[in-house]
Amino acid sequence: MTIHRLDASRTALVLVDLMTRVVAADTAPHPAAQVLQTCLRTADSVRSRGGLVVFVRSEHPGVDTQPPGGELASGCEPGPGDLEIVKSTWSAFHGTHLDEELRARDVTTVALGGIATTFGVESTGRAADEHGYSTLFLTDAMSGLHSEAHDFSTSYVFPRIGTVFTSDEFIETLT
Repeated sequence: MTIHRLDASRTALVLVDLMTRVVAADTAPHPAAQVLQTCLRTADSVRSRGGLVVFVRSEHPGVDTQPPGGELASGCEPGPGDLEIVKSTWSAFHGTHLDEELRARDVTTVALGGIATTFGVESTGRAADEHGYSTLFLTDAMSGLHSEAHDFSTSYVFPRIGTVFTSDEFIETLT
C-alpha cells in the first residue's frame, strides 16, 4: 500500500456511535473497549496536528425519552474545536449538518472509526464517498458485531470506496 501525506487541517476523523450502550456490546474482531481506546488515541493525534474530530451519536426521532446509554462514552466528550453530530439513521450524513460543517472547514478527507463496522461506519463511509470526500477506513478503530461481517466490509467493500488503513498508518500520514 502506498501511503500518501495528508493535510491534517483538511482531514476529519469521524467516530461513529461511540455511545455508552454501544461500547458495552460484545464486538468482534476487536473488543469495544479496545476500539474506544484506539479511537481516543487517534483523535488526540488528529487534534494535535490541527485536524477535526467529529463524534457521532444517534437518537430516535419522535421519542421523548431516549434509550439508556445514548450519551457518548467516557472520554468522547467533544473538546474545543470538535463537533458532535446527532443522527437518526445509520449514516452520519443523512438529515444532519455534517456535510455543511465539513465543507465550511474545507475538509476534503474523512477518516472513519467506530462501532459497528457494517452499520453506522459503512453507511457513513458510503455517504462520504458519494459526497466526494476522500474516504479512509481505520480497521483497528472499528469493530462489528461479528468478525465475519467486519472482515467482509474491510476487505471487500471499503477498498472499493476508499483506502483501508490502520490507525497508526493513518497517523503517520498526517502532516
